[in-house]
Amino acid sequence: MSDEEDDLILSELPDEELVPQMHDDLYDGMDEEIVEGVNILLARGWTPYKVLTEALVDGMTIVGNDFRDGILFVPEVLLAAKAMKAGMAILKPLLAETGAPRMGRMVIGTVKGDIHDIGQNLVTMMMEGAGFEVKNIGINNDADAYIDALAEFDADILGMSALLTTTMPYMKTVIDTLVEQGKRDDYIVMIGGAPLNEEFGTAIGADAYCDDAAVAVEMAKELIARRHNQATA
Repeated sequence: MSDEEDDLILSELPDEELVPQMHDDLYDGMDEEIVEGVNILLARGWTPYKVLTEALVDGMTIVGNDFRDGILFVPEVLLAAKAMKAGMAILKPLLAETGAPRMGRMVIGTVKGDIHDIGQNLVTMMMEGAGFEVKNIGINNDADAYIDALAEFDADILGMSALLTTTMPYMKTVIDTLVEQGKRDDYIVMIGGAPLNEEFGTAIGADAYCDDAAVAVEMAKELIARRHNQATA
């Protein structure tokens, strides 16, 4: 089937069929189809925020759940995230113009002395797929690098990653620095990495330990919602 025929079929689908088809296309990592679907929905009068939440975020939720359950693996998730980013490239400027509510902002990076970044890159993609804005500051970050990025990005969440037992204690240094500067309560602190566990997270004062990217997304949603509820109470 030609590309023209594919596009014709996609454009002829009613909304109630097009959105599930976009979920399938996202699942399969089909960039061009996602871009086409986003443009079709926008042309039909959908708001950018509705396209984001119902067509893209809901689709990435399916991807995240199957990744968590061992049905999908990292390569498939990366393809889905790539397709999601193709759709987001269209929506981001429109969302800014319309003042759509934001899910939340996250700064993520690997701690000082650690140069591993595969896990945090996956978390970045999954978080973006869930509608969060993410600033990934890379590897080997000291406390000042995290704190400066949090302020510059107006972040809600700090994510720290470590893959070495020798570098994981530095997470406590970052949290302690936030405490010393009176900024600890300004941010949700989430940690992850192979040698970590929930007990370690509790011991250093983190808000959450996440053992994979799908868990990180769900935990971030829960903690953001809890913070919003506390703010409006």
